[in-house]
Amino acid sequence: MKKLLSILTIVLCSFSSKAEVVLPRILGHNMVLQREKPVTIWGTASAGEQVSVQFAGQSLKTAADGSGNWKVVLSPMKASTRPSAMIISGSNTIKLENILVGEVWICSGQSNMEFTMRKNSKMAKPDTSTANSPIDELDRARNPLIRIFLVNRKDQVKPDPQHKGWNVAQDSALRVFSAPGYFFAKELQSKLGVPVGMISAAIPGSAIEPWIPANAYTSEFFKTYKVSTGGTSFFESMIRPLAPFGVKGFIWYQGETNCFQNETLEYSYKLEALINSWRAHWNDKNLPFYYTQIAPFYYSKSTGKYPLTKETLPKFWEAQQAVMKVPHTGMITTTDLIVTPDDLHPSFKWEIGRRLAQWPLAVDYRKKVTPSGPLFRSKKVKANSVVVSYEHAPNGLVSHDGKELTQFEIAGADGVYHPAKAIIKGKKVIVSSDAVKKPVNVRFGWNEGGKATLYNKEGYPAMPFRSDNPIVAQFKVSAK
Repeated sequence: MKKLLSILTIVLCSFSSKAEVVLPRILGHNMVLQREKPVTIWGTASAGEQVSVQFAGQSLKTAADGSGNWKVVLSPMKASTRPSAMIISGSNTIKLENILVGEVWICSGQSNMEFTMRKNSKMAKPDTSTANSPIDELDRARNPLIRIFLVNRKDQVKPDPQHKGWNVAQDSALRVFSAPGYFFAKELQSKLGVPVGMISAAIPGSAIEPWIPANAYTSEFFKTYKVSTGGTSFFESMIRPLAPFGVKGFIWYQGETNCFQNETLEYSYKLEALINSWRAHWNDKNLPFYYTQIAPFYYSKSTGKYPLTKETLPKFWEAQQAVMKVPHTGMITTTDLIVTPDDLHPSFKWEIGRRLAQWPLAVDYRKKVTPSGPLFRSKKVKANSVVVSYEHAPNGLVSHDGKELTQFEIAGADGVYHPAKAIIKGKKVIVSSDAVKKPVNVRFGWNEGGKATLYNKEGYPAMPFRSDNPIVAQFKVSAK
């Protein structure tokens, strides 16, 4: 009899109790909500349970579906620097404090994006006489309008009962956060004057494949090129749980691992697949995606599985550059941001973040800034010279050190490149060599050691290129 009563008590309790309203980890105190877009708030509760959400004068109600899932969509809001609370009520009540409305970006990739502010602060100072050096940023970062969220690799799919994933960008939370991501946010916040939220999801040493969902390889290229994905673990555990949290776009710094695998065109298509799949996951095919050219490094000295040469890195740069053909993308150049090509994790992450921010400032926020260094547009052969024209040089070109330009080469019909003399003429460069009487093609910066001297007057280095670039020609953007 006692056993029967015990069972009956358990059954009655199961009928009378309700599952509490639970929020995904990305929703929490201190978060930034994306301005001027519908904002989805979602979670779980008991099937059929009534859930209400109140924020910034909006009050919405819904019911959890048969699986216990619910969501509401807040109407677009203007940026707000005034901290506000959000109340989510069902069988329990959750109050999220100190919420702002502004711009939200996701930064992702491998170790050079994961590179923390703590590591940034340990670097030897490049100029100890400079006040407010970026090296010291961690000591003085106290801007309450910059908020950061570090994706938990193992537990992102699990809710946080304390809702404490978001933090003001300072102290211990900032120590372990992405330095490129933080400096990107700092540049945006200073130029836009609105709150900026930065979400970091990066894993050292990761290839691109685990960041791509398995069903994303849909272009014609993958009908003949079979991808060994090695799983989709990072997408599933670190990217998928973030949607449909409202974001403005993505920044990406990855490629070293795939460069070590001697990839070229296949990387272009993989990066396109990643971009398209992430945009599809957020149901917005126009989300901006800006990325970093991997830095100079002596890949030719590698003794790994794949035979690499001095052309491995320049060819990989071509593969990265080809993806700029995908709409709403842009790449920054890093050929000058090294101390030595022997370091796979070069310094100057603050400049990486600042340069990445120029793309959205120019394109998405319509500020009068130049988004990148000079980009090869076309070449024209005139007698025994090649005239090279550039984009992204609105005020002209310059030799960074005031000396003769370096790392220009031209080739004749035989395809053999020879060092060449290069002279700036406004927004063009005239290239010639006594060794090539009838030039056909030209290339620049074809050097894994970087440090070429052609810049635009805005202070950004020119992107390496070769006019007979087969990668850009072969890469066909998938129709979407």
